[in-house]
Amino acid sequence: MLTRLILYIAYSLKSSAHYQSVKVFFYDLLKNPQSKIKSYFDIFMIMLVISSVSLLLYEVEHKTSAWAILFENFVVTVFICEYLLRGWIYSDIHNLIIKQHEKTEYLGTPFHLHKVLGLIIANKFSYFFSPSSIIDLLAILPSYRPLRILRIFLIFRLFKLFRYSQSMQMFTGVLKNKRFELTTLAVFMSFLIFIASTAIYMFENQNMGGKVNDLYDAFYWAVVTVSTVGYGDITPVTTGGRLVTSALIIAGLGVLAFFTSIIVAAFNEKMSEFQEERIKGRIEKLNDTTILCGFGRVGQDIAIQLRANKHHFVIIDNNEQHIALAKQKGYIALFDDASRNFALEQAGINNGAKAVLCTTDNDITNVYITLTSRYLNPDITIISRANHEENAKKMLQAGATHIVQSFNIAGLLAAEYIGHPVAFEAIHGILHDQKDIQMEALSVCEGCFLTGISLEEANFNQYKTRLIGVISQNPIHSKRKNRYKLRNQHFYFNPDPSFILYEGDILVLLGRQLGIEHLHDLIITSRLQKALEKPL
Repeated sequence: MLTRLILYIAYSLKSSAHYQSVKVFFYDLLKNPQSKIKSYFDIFMIMLVISSVSLLLYEVEHKTSAWAILFENFVVTVFICEYLLRGWIYSDIHNLIIKQHEKTEYLGTPFHLHKVLGLIIANKFSYFFSPSSIIDLLAILPSYRPLRILRIFLIFRLFKLFRYSQSMQMFTGVLKNKRFELTTLAVFMSFLIFIASTAIYMFENQNMGGKVNDLYDAFYWAVVTVSTVGYGDITPVTTGGRLVTSALIIAGLGVLAFFTSIIVAAFNEKMSEFQEERIKGRIEKLNDTTILCGFGRVGQDIAIQLRANKHHFVIIDNNEQHIALAKQKGYIALFDDASRNFALEQAGINNGAKAVLCTTDNDITNVYITLTSRYLNPDITIISRANHEENAKKMLQAGATHIVQSFNIAGLLAAEYIGHPVAFEAIHGILHDQKDIQMEALSVCEGCFLTGISLEEANFNQYKTRLIGVISQNPIHSKRKNRYKLRNQHFYFNPDPSFILYEGDILVLLGRQLGIEHLHDLIITSRLQKALEKPL
């Protein structure tokens, strides 16, 4: 009969929407770190803890008043209610009963209520004997007046209330990760203190003229000495006692050094993990990201330009000095091999990345990065640096969208310097981060004033700009010099004044922002004016 009643209650609670909503409310209030109501409740509990401890200090020199007793009873009542509520929401008893009942029904075995009750008790005890629950229990015990001194342990509730903070999680994580080393150290210290306590008691007891009255004094002296504190209230007077003291001090220095090294190493590891998690979080929030593989001289110049243009980018490099420099400059940087799948995935190649720049000084590395990037994201734009001409075609075959050949660039700049030193200085200014000079590409659109005229007639000097070249697929220019293949079109570098501009041509210009913007406005305005002049 009792079993049937308990099963009925268990199934009723499971199907009760009201019961479930109440339990969810208290879960949000006491345990859910994402709940806003928990934040307010934690503040309330912190104020109670501080007030209760302050009252304890007040009672040292003042007589306990009626209002103080009333407040103390209120605080303890709140703590008792919280203690019981936490035990209630720790696990669902009805779900445990239902699970065991369904299990026996499925296996065809009898349902034993006493076994289920044993599981319930064991489950609840696992909570009541947990460190957090013991702290709650210490908050309840001062309700017994002779034990009111225990109220000072309420301060530990502050740590409990802050357990969801990152700092507390980091601290507990460090201790947990190094529990083997710390346990080993604790065992060694225990043996050391035991041996030292025994030795000092033998040499420094009252019969030998010493100040050690009993084993408790010996233990106290050993703890104080091994910690290198040395209050001086118990000092050895015998030769044997002084030898034991000297040996213990030396051993204590070694123990402290070992302990410090464990904690420092653990915190360094944890901080590195924490910083990596923060970097991952920052990367996940970025959109239209450029992945910059390699932070050498070229990569550093590109990073400066990307930041100046307010582009999001992530740096990957396997050189510790390069990564340290990148982080010093405030860039998002990952210490890893950019040719690894994991590194590119961390950088967001499939999560918001729009381009990959392979800028290392090793062509083989750039090829591997290109292959990996193309495999992970077939649609992403890949711009690869080619340090040797014979490797440029290999990079295209590997999947690179564009190739930047430093040897060609150097040749072009050299030729430009010979013919036009002023233009070379302008290009040199861009490379050295003169932010008032920029390079821009403007299209010769239908109906604009540039269509059908020569470069001499266009006279770009009047707009305070310098024409670097023209990108065109018009076959009429096919016999001209300084022509470089660009897929289905050509780039005509530093064309002569007789070069005729046609619709669809792209002007590559160098100049100050005001001049380029002015020219762009003229192109748009002339196109609109031409459109208005057409008869309807």
